[in-house]
Amino acid sequence: MQESFLTADKEVEIRFGEVDSMGIVWHGSYVNYFEDARESFGLKYGLGYLDIFSQGYYAPLVELDLKFKKPLIYGKKAIVRARYVNCEAAKIKFEYEILSPEDGSIITTGSSTQVFLNKSYELMLSSPPFYIDWKKRHNLI
Repeated sequence: MQESFLTADKEVEIRFGEVDSMGIVWHGSYVNYFEDARESFGLKYGLGYLDIFSQGYYAPLVELDLKFKKPLIYGKKAIVRARYVNCEAAKIKFEYEILSPEDGSIITTGSSTQVFLNKSYELMLSSPPFYIDWKKRHNLI
């Protein structure tokens, strides 16, 4: 993962409804874990979905990548880490790690990209003013 000081962690407990018949987390559940970490990041740094919406924008996902290293098992816990990736484009990018709290080993890695849409659902080709201000407050530009 690219180095960044803007990170947020979220501990998750693997629930029965998130696993398959073998007790292993179903691949679609990982998207929710990444979402949980993004929400933790938003709360910590003031870049949550409601923050974006209150400024007159949406930030839908347009790209998502996952790489599975080890299985997550029902009843276990995991740490999901979201790391902000700074870029010049009008995008919000994150890299993720899902870690074992027992030994710190990497279970899953991934990344996501979000874009900005205005309230008319039009793609923003340049960063909205609030996002530029947010980046300045966090010494990213």
